[in-house]
Formats: sequence, structure tokens, C-alpha cells
Amino acid sequence: MSKNYLTITALTKYLKRKFEADPHLDRVYLTGEISNFRPRPNAHQYFSLKDDQAKISAIMFKGAFQKLKFQPKEGMKVLVVGRVSLYEASGNYQIYIEHMEPDGVGALYQALEELKGKLSKEGLFTAPKKELSRYPQRIAVVTSPSGAVIRDIMTTLQRRYPIAELVLFPTLVQGDKAAADICRNLTRIEACQNFDTVIVARGGGSIEDLWPFNEEIVARAIAGLTIPVISSVGHETDVTIADLVADVRAATPTAAAELAVPVLSDELLKIKEKENRLIKSYSYLLEQQQARLKHTMSSFVFTQPERLYEGFTIKLDLLTRRFQQSSHQAVLLKKDDYMRLLAQLNLSHPGHRLAAEQQRLKNIEQQFKQVSQQLLKNKQQHFGQLVQSLDILSPLKTMGRGYTYVTQAETLVAKAEDLKNKDEMTIHFNDGQVDVTVQEIRLSEGEK
Repeated sequence: MSKNYLTITALTKYLKRKFEADPHLDRVYLTGEISNFRPRPNAHQYFSLKDDQAKISAIMFKGAFQKLKFQPKEGMKVLVVGRVSLYEASGNYQIYIEHMEPDGVGALYQALEELKGKLSKEGLFTAPKKELSRYPQRIAVVTSPSGAVIRDIMTTLQRRYPIAELVLFPTLVQGDKAAADICRNLTRIEACQNFDTVIVARGGGSIEDLWPFNEEIVARAIAGLTIPVISSVGHETDVTIADLVADVRAATPTAAAELAVPVLSDELLKIKEKENRLIKSYSYLLEQQQARLKHTMSSFVFTQPERLYEGFTIKLDLLTRRFQQSSHQAVLLKKDDYMRLLAQLNLSHPGHRLAAEQQRLKNIEQQFKQVSQQLLKNKQQHFGQLVQSLDILSPLKTMGRGYTYVTQAETLVAKAEDLKNKDEMTIHFNDGQVDVTVQEIRLSEGEK
């Protein structure tokens, strides 16, 4: 008996059709714990769901994942809705998740708390708040054009401050498109640059109804406005993210209108009171200045103006006399100095000095003459002594006693050994010279 063997592909396709044909697997509601979750930005998400005894692979396509109101995390217990099918390439069955929310906590509440934590870390809630305009001229209201909210705001403004201009920006305040519509109108208001205050308002409702005011884009749009924002969303017990980032939170739309404007009658009364106080102050100041003027006009400066410069006249006379005395004294001192300098000049006259120098020159010439004569006499005496000494030491006087000296070629011959036979030499006598020729040389015994 022959058997038909199936391919792996054929078996997998058969099992896949079984999964898809089973009505119980087309819509499955599961609860479990997220496992192996690795966030992939702007892409399909792959992870697992498990309990204490089993685990199933899960996939959530990008479109479904982007609709989540919270951020899935590893180990989080969730409730999921999807279909179970078989992935042919691996042969594994898995659940294709279409919707997911935290188990035990509503998805909106979970998303709200996560967004609060994120914006709080960024400092949007604690950023410096802008001060409301005390006397606004134009007020922008972002709310639904129908309903009690806009009527309450209009009634309150008309009653308290009718001179302010109220401009309504009709806005969706509920539904999936509400957040984008709120941001669009806030952008329009910012672009106008002629509003003093913005009121963002909505009546009460469930968290789902108020959810557009918990959206991150709305929170950032409110925080980015340069105009002060009053937020009044829901009832007094409802606190949205829009309330937290706004500059002022109001419990009700009526309270928002009351915060936005003062009471005109009260302000006019205050102005009147300030006007009266200002008039009284200026009246009192005017009286003071008039009294001061009267007192000034009665002073001697205006009644007897000559008294104003009497003291200066007396002072001028004193200074004049003091100047005359000091100038006379200065002239006398200068005169004394002149006479003293004149006497010194006479003493140092060139004629006196010339006579003194001539006398001095005469004395010097006389001294020079005496010194010269004495010096000449001393030199003559010394010269006579030298001549006498020279005469005593003169060789001529010695030669007169019979001494001679011998020269050879005008060179003095001092020793006999310096001569040779036949040498010619000259003998010098006191009265003449004799040329001789050496015939024989006889040396003394000591010279041999």
C-alpha cells in the first residue's frame, strides 16, 4: 500500500488554513505579561506574552502600535485583542495584536500618568508662569461655539468688563481630531499678536471626553504661547495636562472669565478715588507752593534788593584796602631788593674787577721776575760746578799729563790682544796724532 508524503510547506499551509478558518482564533482576548520587548521606533513591534506556564509570540503592526495611549514595558501585564495565525517561514503560531491596554489600570489613565511624568521631567509644569494682563483689550477663547461654556464666558465678561473684545475661535473639544484643532487655533492666535489673554475652556465629561486636553501636542502648544493662557477644562475635580502647563487654572469657565478681566465698575471707582486723591494732593501741593511764593515775595530780596549786595560792598571795600596795603608793602620790598642788587652790581663792576686783576697781574709779574732771577742764578752756579767737575774729569786734561789713546779705523783699541802684526793704528796725543804700524805684540804675563 503506497503512502503520500507531504512537504513541510504543504503541511504548514494546511495548518495555517486551519488557524484562519477557526472562528474562535479570529478574535482572541488574552491577558498576560509582556516579555522580550525591544522597542523599535516607527516599525512593527515583536515580543512575547507569557504567564506562569506558557508563552506565545506576538506581533503588533506599526499602525496599531502608534494608536496606543501608553508605552509598553518589559514585565507589564496587559489585555490584548487580536487573531491567532501561523507564520509559515518558521512554523510558529503567534498572535497578531490589534488592541492592547494595561491590565488592572485603564489605558488612558496609564497614558496620562506617563505623559505627566515625561513633561514634568522636562520642566513644563514648573516653568515660570506668565502674568495675566490686568486690563485686557482683546481676549481669545478656544472652545466649542455651541454649549454653555461660551455663553457663561460671554455673560461674565459682559457683566464684569464689557469694554473688552471677545474673539471666539470655534474648536473641536472632543474626539480624535480635537487635539489637532486646538493646536491649530492656538497657532492662529499666536500669529495674530494682538491678544492679551487666551482662555482654553471645555465643560465636564469623562476622561475620554477630556482626553484631547491631555495630549502632548496640546500641552506643548499651550506652553509655547507668548500670551498668558487660562485653562478651564472639565469640573473642579478634573485636572488635565492643559491645566498644569497653563499660566492660570480656573475651576469653571465662569471663573476663567473672572480671572481674565476685572470688574469695570470697581476699576472706575478706584480710578475715581485715585483721581480725588490726586486732586487733593495737587491742591495741597499748590497751597504749599503759593505760601512759599508769598513768603518769598515778602523777603528783603524783593522788598529791599539793595540789602542783597550790602555785605558784598563791605567785603569789596575791605578787599580793596587790603589790596592797596599789600601792594604798597610789595613795592617797598621790591625797592629794597632793587637797592641791594644795585649795590651788589656796583661792587661787581668790571672796572673794579679790572683794577684788581691788573694789580694781581703786576704782583704775579714781580713774583715771576724774582723767581726767574733766583732760578737763573741757581742754574748759573750749578753750571759752574758742572763745568769744574767736567774739567776735572776731562780726558784732555789727563792726556796733558802724558797719557794717550789708540784708535783703529776710528775705533778705540782698549787691549793689545785686539791687534795683529802689520795693523795700522793712530795714537792720539794731547797736541796731535801719530799713525803707526804694529811690528810686534807683547802681551803681559796675565794676558797670555
